[in-house]
Amino acid sequence: MAAVGFSRIALGVEYKGSRYRGWQRQASGVPTVQEVLETALSRVADSPVSLMCAGRTDAGVHACGQVVHFDTQAERSLKAWVMGANINLPPDISVTWAQVMPAHFHARFKAVARRYRYVIYNDQIRPAHLAEEITWNHRPLDVERMREAAQALVGTHDFSAFRAGQCQAKSPIKKMHHLRVTQHGKMIVLDVRANAFLHHMVRNIAGVLMTIGAGERPVEWAKEVLEARIRRSGGVTAHPFGLYLVQVEYPPEFVLPARYIGPHFLSGLPELAADA
Repeated sequence: MAAVGFSRIALGVEYKGSRYRGWQRQASGVPTVQEVLETALSRVADSPVSLMCAGRTDAGVHACGQVVHFDTQAERSLKAWVMGANINLPPDISVTWAQVMPAHFHARFKAVARRYRYVIYNDQIRPAHLAEEITWNHRPLDVERMREAAQALVGTHDFSAFRAGQCQAKSPIKKMHHLRVTQHGKMIVLDVRANAFLHHMVRNIAGVLMTIGAGERPVEWAKEVLEARIRRSGGVTAHPFGLYLVQVEYPPEFVLPARYIGPHFLSGLPELAADA
């Protein structure tokens, strides 16, 4: 709960994570998104600002639908929070909207679903453009095989096999609402929505699906990995560059501004924009 005399402000944030060591501020002083954004907002508030986020993204991971909140006694217009923050931010971080929220809103603990997209560039030649915003895979990938394998992961399961060793989640049981695999020219997009995610869960799923798509494992392997509940059964963790936090959902009582589902370079594709 926000303290008496404080306003709780929620922000929409997007960022390119390539040069940051993830979202969370670190004692070692390495650059993080949280530290840079808190510094910018503190200048606008003329007082220290401490942020809570909906999802703590890893080093190299991007976001176009991150939600954060903070409590402040500073009185600023919503436009001032957005424009003031952006003036003080580097080009790879942007605040997209601001909204005053009820005192009991919490960006992380009130979220009921999160959605990620993992973008693969499938070609023999590595791309010079978007090099840190997509994952390049030189092996020809069979999208139909990946799509078929993905269905074994939809539903409520123990995702221990897709969980990083340093994961701090209390339970490995998560409900995956959908896992869609679509192809757009040389790009393959994994669209994953769940109530919550384990550390490296999406990247580990991407690694399994790309291995199946390359014909190195049978379609049934995704189900076998899931049922094994052992991380070492699941192959390599895919690179972070193609991963985007694209949406965070909350109960209907919290009405937040709606934006298209990113990332930007995919926003014009009708198949991906249809349910945005």
